[in-house]
Amino acid sequence: MLSNTEEGAAVYSPMVLKLYDWWVLGVSNRFAWRCPTREVLLPFFKQHIGLQHLDVGVGTGYYLRNAHLSDQTHLTLMDFNPNSLRAASVGLDCALIQLIHHDVMTPLPLQSGGTFDSISMFYLLHCLPGTLSDKSVVFDHLKHHLKSTGVLYGATILGDSANHNGLGQKLMTVYNRKGIFGNRYDSRETLETEMNKHFGDVRIKVHGKVALFEGRKPIE
Repeated sequence: MLSNTEEGAAVYSPMVLKLYDWWVLGVSNRFAWRCPTREVLLPFFKQHIGLQHLDVGVGTGYYLRNAHLSDQTHLTLMDFNPNSLRAASVGLDCALIQLIHHDVMTPLPLQSGGTFDSISMFYLLHCLPGTLSDKSVVFDHLKHHLKSTGVLYGATILGDSANHNGLGQKLMTVYNRKGIFGNRYDSRETLETEMNKHFGDVRIKVHGKVALFEGRKPIE
């Protein structure tokens, strides 16, 4: 029997990954979540990526492939789904790529200490099980691997409090029922509260139904 985290990751089969960019990054982001990928999410991703970068919950690798990475960039890709790791690692032009098959809800299999200039987690939080209070353990696991001058940033689809449109409501119902999403009660306010427990500088803005967040100055 699959754990809740496994249920969220298992949906990303090779076939689903082929459709992901079109359906999630194209159709859903524009029409359901009202946060278009090319105009909002991709520029936000590119704005914060550093030379030593950890991407958690990699999807298809769309953001990395379209970020115009420096040939000096060292990438670490982490995901609970090996299909996603394989798909995301293809076609990346950078100095070094490390793949880690791991559940971010548990401590990372990396040596503690500030290693990364940037850590990204795009569309990961809303796929994790539990409330944002439960999910915030990922901030605790990740912040110990962020440089003191680094930034943890990402995007997550908000829950029912975001007042979704008709398409968004239908997708929320189906995805939460199937365990693909776990975000019914996720709100901007709760996200800020949880992040403030782990970072001295937290910034969150909402575009459409998506919260774009940044955390700096990790609190030990």
